[in-house]
Parts: sequence; structure tokens; C-alpha cells
Amino acid sequence: MRYYILTLITLLMVQSAYALDIVYPKQKEVTINSPSTFFVGNADTKVPLKINGQNITIHESGGFAYAVELNVGENQFVIESGEEKQIFKITRPNSKNLQTSDRPEILYGSARTFATIKDNVPLRSTPVDGGINRIAHYQEGVPVNVIGEKNGFYKIKLNEKQSAWIDINDVRSVENALPAKLLNRNIIEDESYYIFKIDFDKKVPYVIEGGYPFVVNFYGVEDKTDNTFTFTFPLKQKLIGYSGKYEGNSFILKIRKFPEISSERPLKNVKIVVDAGHGGSEIGALGCLRDKEKDINLAIARNLASELRVRGAKVVMTRSGDDTVELYDRVDIANKNDAMIFISIHGNALPDNADPNKNSGTSIYYYYPQSKALADNIMKTMDAQLPLADDLVRKGSLAVVRNTNALSVLIEVGYLINPSDNAYLIDREIQQKAGKAIADGVEEFLKD
Repeated sequence: MRYYILTLITLLMVQSAYALDIVYPKQKEVTINSPSTFFVGNADTKVPLKINGQNITIHESGGFAYAVELNVGENQFVIESGEEKQIFKITRPNSKNLQTSDRPEILYGSARTFATIKDNVPLRSTPVDGGINRIAHYQEGVPVNVIGEKNGFYKIKLNEKQSAWIDINDVRSVENALPAKLLNRNIIEDESYYIFKIDFDKKVPYVIEGGYPFVVNFYGVEDKTDNTFTFTFPLKQKLIGYSGKYEGNSFILKIRKFPEISSERPLKNVKIVVDAGHGGSEIGALGCLRDKEKDINLAIARNLASELRVRGAKVVMTRSGDDTVELYDRVDIANKNDAMIFISIHGNALPDNADPNKNSGTSIYYYYPQSKALADNIMKTMDAQLPLADDLVRKGSLAVVRNTNALSVLIEVGYLINPSDNAYLIDREIQQKAGKAIADGVEEFLKD
């Protein structure tokens, strides 16, 4: 027994003496192509913490974050916490030696016709694979007129005034695909949707503009000015979801009707999908204290789902446990359940060239204008009820918010690598309050 007690005391002393844990960078020798990076981790609050001799502030939770500049070549950082010392070597490559992919635009002498070879092919406003430049998503077999190329993208001629870009690897050459004839138009109305059927003899490219009135432009249509047919629907309600796709050569546009809302129970019977980001093999970001984003997301998502159900909403969760769910499967769950609202819960992180101590609070992302009002209302209630800062409502090209069938938002509740935010995110009371605040925001949106 005496030996056991002495061993336990020794282990506790060692644990207390060596309490420095560096969460990021993940390895002691790394290459980072950035003018700066940061150290994130946790340490004993009772002893001084230094990085290359500079005193570092430790949050009362034990978490810390510290940004450092990087010179080209090897950078050495000595991190000291009491008697413990760790050495990190970070190499910054010479950016002048890195090749750029930006090449001049090449225009062809005449147009060539291609067609998409798979579903969910992005049509972009610029020849860049990223950012908020997606203007449509095409199914397999949609033809486009190609007039040039740049950076691995074909330049698409929509009409004399409009062009777009599509990945070279997403299309193949075809013959005699355009122009097409407009054959017929019909409207079918049911309890939940306005449904429009627009018949062509061949598929044509299109861009859904939405808005009030609701507009869809179809390109490459015979006997139309500039070969462009503009479909217009005088939408008088709040836009709360739509979808557009081909069934054969018929384009089917569905615009969701705004449901009857009870002033006393505005969420009653409203279908909402709650998405806890990451899960299973996808950990997500790590917090200062090594808390996993996937676990924090799930805790907040469960609280939100509970709040919504109590208020009468019909709730589906993309995951209710520590499960791996593929990115696009999350959107499919919303669409298959005919959800009106999709809310994805996340915790934020930062790229190397940012400073975790200068970034904090809640960010809410949307992609299509129809979802901005929902994001604004949720931000308003979260800002009022939580001790986290308002880090703005932003437009972002994130896979789960590019869902048009439902009003879709992604909520970055706080920054896991900001010591103060991290302490809030792992607090169970704050997790419960976050669920309530988000539910309140949804209610406010529906009552407006």
C-alpha cells in the first residue's frame, strides 16, 4: 500500500510539473507557407509561459493562443512553462519559387458544344475553384457552348452579354446540342409548392436568379431575343426554398409556399433538419484544451433539437451520436425529409496567417439571398443571449448552405482556438443557452 501511495504521489507531481500541451502546430517540425502562424494549447496557470522569451497570457481555463511571424527558411521557437521546455522548428518556403496557376485566357475562333458528364457540376462566374462564384449546379447531360479556356476551366457563352466558367474535367464534347425549342409551360399547384413544368426539345443551360419576382433564365433557346428565355413568376410571399432540375427535357421548378404560422406556436409542424458538423472519423478542429469540435457541435445540436421539438417543430438530426456522415449526405437528408429549414452547427478555426486572439464570437454563413433573413434573426438572438461576440453574418460557399430546397445556414458558434471562446464552448450551460437562442431566432424569422 505504501508503495502504491508513493507511486501515485510521484505521478501527480510529474503531471503537475509537466503540464504544457501544444495543440497546434501538430508536430514539432513542420512546413507552413504563410508569413505568420500561431501556437494554440494549454498550460499550468500557476507558472509563467514564454515563447522565445516573450511572456504569454494564459486564460483562466488554462488555454492560450499566440501568433508569431515567420521568416523565409527555418524558424525556431522555444516554449517554456516552468521547468518544461519544448522546441518547434517551422520552415517557411520561399514563395518566389512557387509556381502560379494563373494563365492568360485563350479564346477559340468559334464556339464548341460540350455537355456535363455527371450531376452537381458547378457553373461559376470566374475561372476559380473556390469562393462565392457558383451560379448554378447542373445535372448530367446539360449542354454548354464553349468559346475559350483559362486555368483548367472552359469559358461558356450564355448569350451575347453573359458568360460563365465550367471545369474542363466536368464536360465532354457533343454535337448539335444547341439551340433548343421551347415547347410548353404548365403550372401545377399542391398544398406545399408552386410547381412549374417548362418543356424543351433538348436540355439548355440556365441560371436561377430567384428574387421578387422569381426569375429563371434559360440560354440557347430558339426564337427568343438573344436566344434567352426568361421565366418570371410574380412571387408575393417570403422565399423559403425552391428547387430546379431536369426530368428528361422538362425543367421542373418547385417554389415552396409559406406555411400558415401560429403567432403562439410559430414552429408548430415546421420541418427542420439540425446538422451537428463533423462526427465519427471527422474530428473537426481541436480546442485549446483538446476538446473536439465534433463533440461540441453534437452537444449544441442536441440542445437545439430539444428546444425546437418542445415548441412543436418536426426535427430530424443528421446524426444523433458520434457517427460519420458524408458532407453531401447531410443535404440529402434535408431534401429527402422535405425540410423547410436546415441548420448546421460548427466551431470555428483559422488559417495560419490569422491571429486567434483577434478573432472571436459567432459567425453565421448563408449562400443564397433567401437564407439571409434567417441568419440575421438567429444572430440577433444569439448576440443578445450569449457572452460571445457578433462576428457577422456572411455569405460563404459552403456545401451545406448551397441547399436551395431549404433555408440553409451554418453557425460557427465560436472559435475553438480562441481561449475565451473555447472556454464558453465547452461550458454545458452555454451549450444549452446556444440551443435556446438559435430556436428563438428561428421563431422570430417565422413571425416577421
